[in-house]
Amino acid sequence: MVKLLRYLATGVLVVAALVAARYGWLVYVTSPWTRDGMVRVQVANVAPQISGQIVEVRTYDNQHVHKGDILYVIEKFDFEVALDNAKATILSRQADLEVKKAQNARRAALTTLSTSIEEKQVFDGNEKIAVAALASAKASLAQAEINLKRTEVRSPVDGFVTNLLMRVGDSARVGTPNVSVIDENSYWIDAYFEETKLAHIHVGDEVEATLLGYQTPVIGRIESITGGISAANAASSTQGLPNVDPVFTWVRLAQRIPVRISIGQGPQDVPLIAGMTCSVSVVGGRQAPAPKPDRGILDRLISRLG
Repeated sequence: MVKLLRYLATGVLVVAALVAARYGWLVYVTSPWTRDGMVRVQVANVAPQISGQIVEVRTYDNQHVHKGDILYVIEKFDFEVALDNAKATILSRQADLEVKKAQNARRAALTTLSTSIEEKQVFDGNEKIAVAALASAKASLAQAEINLKRTEVRSPVDGFVTNLLMRVGDSARVGTPNVSVIDENSYWIDAYFEETKLAHIHVGDEVEATLLGYQTPVIGRIESITGGISAANAASSTQGLPNVDPVFTWVRLAQRIPVRISIGQGPQDVPLIAGMTCSVSVVGGRQAPAPKPDRGILDRLISRLG
């Protein structure tokens, strides 16, 4: 009887070990969670639309700004002069058009006995040229006005100024970014799940992301799963041939697939900073099936003991 109990206890321990091994396999290999997550954010790289010298900086590093706030100011003098010239040109073109209209009207009222058809056509053409010149002057005025407004470079988003290095006296160049603003409404999480876990991950599933150093989780939802990752063996060698790395056939590492997670308003005591790492677990989707005891193994052990 004692011997039978020993065999039975050994069998129970073996079954428990198998169950634990299967449960561990499901948790660590197939269940939808990963420690490889990172907070990401969109950054607006602000570049001036005109060139000039910076005469005033109205922001500082890590300052919170609203959309439309002035970040810095470019020297206005040249653009004010251009605006005044455009206004003067408008007056000149309007006066010239009035003269050309009057001349054309007088010639149009005359009969062919007093003037020729060719002369009428010339004065009619002069009036049309004056109309076009006035339209061009108005376009130049609009451009001068917008250029003057562009001397005040404004934030395109609500967020935080980051890595500010400019100072008064620097030169601003068209299309060259010199201020970066983090969009506070664009945070998301990139989670890199192993391919063995993708079967339990679906768009719309609720997830919990725990930032390193914080206990309160950030709640979000799976927004999308990437359509592909780069293949190292797809690169060509110097001769244009496929460059295939040798791989151990008995070791097969699972690829990590990026999954984009949208997040709402996070907990007040948990700051969201781009680059922070986190652990991500899918809590609202179809999870891996719970492990069940293998009754077949248990029954066979009992029958052998009997």
